[in-house]
Amino acid sequence: MTDDLKILENLYERMLKIRITEETITEKYSEWEMRCPTHLSIGQEAIASGVCGNLTNKDFVLSTHRCHAHYLAKGGNINKMIAEIYGKVTGCSAGKGGSMHLIDTSVGFMGSTAIVGNSIPVGAGFGLSIKLNQTDQISCIFIGDGAIEEGVFAETVNFVALKQLPVLFVCENNLYSVYSSLKVRQPEGRSISEMVKSMGISSSQGDGNNVEEVYELANKSIEKIRIGKGPIFLEFTTYRW
Repeated sequence: MTDDLKILENLYERMLKIRITEETITEKYSEWEMRCPTHLSIGQEAIASGVCGNLTNKDFVLSTHRCHAHYLAKGGNINKMIAEIYGKVTGCSAGKGGSMHLIDTSVGFMGSTAIVGNSIPVGAGFGLSIKLNQTDQISCIFIGDGAIEEGVFAETVNFVALKQLPVLFVCENNLYSVYSSLKVRQPEGRSISEMVKSMGISSSQGDGNNVEEVYELANKSIEKIRIGKGPIFLEFTTYRW
């Protein structure tokens, strides 16, 4: 574990910012001024904080419908995010996308989508652009355990492994897809990370509620990807409160 106080403070600040923002959205949502669905990630802050704590503004991040934490952890403009949720023209998507369609290219947050798995091939595309341009960037794709069940996931993993693209998959396994638990969606005993490893990508699993563990595992993985040893898949177990 890291003993760098500045790193630990930074990780904590990211987590706290995400938590306070999400709780405030919860408090204000009942006022009916936020006229869009919102998907919060209270309880999962450590993953976004730990992973994005290793990324630069030049690295790309793609996210899911549950994107607030990733957007904020990557340094996305909070005022533009809140304006977007309120449907204002000053929002990061001009008030037309809402909570699930955030973007801030100035810090490398390249977008999020409401469709499960839809950002996966887009992230692979950014990975291909990095390889073609021969830069040391990486493309980080945040997904949930439900996205593993989408056909596009298998297709993208195959392509990324074949082309050895600089892509980091980060799976937030919170055990549920909306209200359906893993036991009614996937075979009993399946390890997502082991399954992906069998598809030709280096994979690891970690405790998504331990921000230091997330940071260290992401740090080692990102270093490998930057020197051409990617792609890598990380599965973090967590729980959405």
